[in-house]
Amino acid sequence: MMFLTCLVPIPVDGEFTYSYDEEKQAVKPGFRVTVPFGKRTVTGFVISISKECNSDFEIKPIKKVIDKSEVFTPELVDLASWMASFYMCSRGQVLSAMIPSGKRETESSIFDSEESFIPVEKLHFQQEEALERIRKGKGLYYLFGVTGSGKSEVYLRACEEVIAKGKQVIYLVPEITLTHQLANDVIARFKNRVAILHSALTPSQRLKYWHDIMTHKVDLVIGARSAIFAPCKELGLIILDEEHENSYKSGNTPRYHARQVAQYRASKCGATMIMGSATPSMEAYLMMKKGLVERIDMPYKVAGGREPNIEIVSLLGEERSISRPLEKAIGDALIEKRGVILFLNRRGYTYYYHCNSCGEVAMCPNCSVALTYHKSLNRLHCHYCGYTEKLKKVCTKCGSTDLSVSGFGTEKVEEEVRKLFPSARIERLDTDSVSGDKEKAKKVIEDFKKGDVDILLGTQMVAKGLNFPLLKLVGVINADSTLSIPDFRAEERTFALLKQVAGRAGRYQDDGRVIIQTNRSEDEAIKAVMFSRTKEFYDRELEVRQLLGYPPFSRLLALTTRSKSEENSERSANELGSIIEKITETIDEDKRPRIIGIQPCIISKKAGSYRHQILISSYSAALLPRIVSRALELYKVPSGVYLEVDIDPLSLL
Repeated sequence: MMFLTCLVPIPVDGEFTYSYDEEKQAVKPGFRVTVPFGKRTVTGFVISISKECNSDFEIKPIKKVIDKSEVFTPELVDLASWMASFYMCSRGQVLSAMIPSGKRETESSIFDSEESFIPVEKLHFQQEEALERIRKGKGLYYLFGVTGSGKSEVYLRACEEVIAKGKQVIYLVPEITLTHQLANDVIARFKNRVAILHSALTPSQRLKYWHDIMTHKVDLVIGARSAIFAPCKELGLIILDEEHENSYKSGNTPRYHARQVAQYRASKCGATMIMGSATPSMEAYLMMKKGLVERIDMPYKVAGGREPNIEIVSLLGEERSISRPLEKAIGDALIEKRGVILFLNRRGYTYYYHCNSCGEVAMCPNCSVALTYHKSLNRLHCHYCGYTEKLKKVCTKCGSTDLSVSGFGTEKVEEEVRKLFPSARIERLDTDSVSGDKEKAKKVIEDFKKGDVDILLGTQMVAKGLNFPLLKLVGVINADSTLSIPDFRAEERTFALLKQVAGRAGRYQDDGRVIIQTNRSEDEAIKAVMFSRTKEFYDRELEVRQLLGYPPFSRLLALTTRSKSEENSERSANELGSIIEKITETIDEDKRPRIIGIQPCIISKKAGSYRHQILISSYSAALLPRIVSRALELYKVPSGVYLEVDIDPLSLL
């Protein structure tokens, strides 16, 4: 009889011992097994094996061996230990998130890459200079380049050079859905030694890739966030494209950020790491300012073209979603047979449905948000939990029949554009119009590229990552939607989004035009995009953050209690918050973390659960997990209450 020690995917960290018959069952460290755990059966991750076991408890036998060869390495166990400590979860939960299975968080959008993987014959001088600086040694690099500056070819050349030395590469992208053409380009360039991890793979296909990566049959791993866990035993380079994207942050336990995990892996493996974006996160920008990351500027568009002409149009006093200046610009582009993109970060027909007599707004019964009216379905929808209901004809509060809709979404803008330009070929792209139909979305994109669609209207789907040679005009219907969110990152997000949207115009030609409609034309983020004041915007935003003690100068930790009972959620948050306050009082005042607040979440009810949040700020990243770990040792979360722990949260909603 032999004994194995394994980790299991439960919230409590611990090592558990089981027995197995070595003559009947072949097990090694790095294997998965199914084991009894209480009244249920769970997956165990074997980390060690021994012939003896000194335990006072009954040792239960394993039920089944899942693998025939290892699926995780000692390096991944070390990574899991670091992540468990930093992100405050168990090692078993981390390993469960790392290793391919049938359940995986969706990470992909409906679009493929805008870049070609076919080698460029002659590099632009700024690409040559970037590569030369990267060749000088190992470390952290940031390609700070405008859209169209050729960052992708620099990444790929760096990949080729690292692979030629017998090393492996992890290439992270915010989202990936592969076309046959793109797959063929990658395979041809990297001699079929490529693993492209995307959402269409079956669990068995993903596992096959996993084994190929471990045995170094694969040199290049391309994928979204979770590809950072690829079991490369000869890791030489990690690339993080579009570093600023929020999709690199996981929304489930462990709530890791791929940038942080990539930095840890690169440091432990002695690998090079290259990040890049036209709009870096504030965290990355500060690292560049401090010299922790080597900044490589790429200010020129390699395919020609120049920065588009950007105009701000005030919506104050406008009754339509399409202002007169934008209407004229659309008409001019259509006369020239050039493409138009209209961007609005709000799907549906209107923001909300309300009573004109008493002001009552139709709210979701499961979430503390207003329902969105969808005219095509003549129904109200919640975009958080999926709840839907028919349009009411009578106010439930006062009985009035004077009900109306307010605001505008993509449906309403589409209706207005069709009336203004009845002969134009118009397509709308948002999650409502395509309903997950990736083929339909790809066809719309291809038709727009070829000029078979004149006006493309949509949400963030059309804002970035797409390349249209015929595009003349980009119109931002309402730039205020992201500014109105009560979050200290609102300005940063607005600037990045508008800059990325504007980057669609002027890719190939010199007459690109961007019109940004807003009620807040004096806002710093909007003016920074208009006048191309990127450096000024980042420096000013950093100055404000430093004065307020916000990230990236401090670290945040959000503890969210969630329960079907509002009273239980609130009580748990207050009790846990009181314990944390007492712990922090024992710390020197100059190092003491600050409890910003214990209060309901901005969206206080979501999917039927009430939510309360404890927000803690500290200038020490290491101090926050230690304090919260100690608090959770002293406080048992009541039954029916769930606790979410998020270090460095990107959203406070």
